[in-house]
Amino acid sequence: MQLLGIHHIAIICKDYAHSKKFYTEVLGLEIKQEIYRAERDSYKLDLSLNGQYVVELFSFPSPPERISRPEAAGLRHLAFAVNNLEKCISHLAGHNISTEPIRVDEFTGKRFTFIADPDGLPIEFYEV
Repeated sequence: MQLLGIHHIAIICKDYAHSKKFYTEVLGLEIKQEIYRAERDSYKLDLSLNGQYVVELFSFPSPPERISRPEAAGLRHLAFAVNNLEKCISHLAGHNISTEPIRVDEFTGKRFTFIADPDGLPIEFYEV
């Protein structure tokens, strides 16, 4: 078996309209396809970044809370590469989203910061 790459990341949200706005208007992901699945009372929103399919955003009625702190076993966070961390932080601040203090990766020397999406999912912005 040979893996070719990551196809997409699936995210379940509580408030579909709020999360859709966050991922499209704040982060700038583009809508590829939006489907309402009546049998599940669920939306499925396919989002792309620079033309590449990256996120499936799902809504389900009353999903359980995600444990973010203390950190639990399993998928930790979603990370996006950015060219300029200060511009990224300024953009987020313009949407009233606060970031954690900038940290430096002790192995690469690269800078990064975190925010939380509308459901508390940690999202990292890593300067490349």
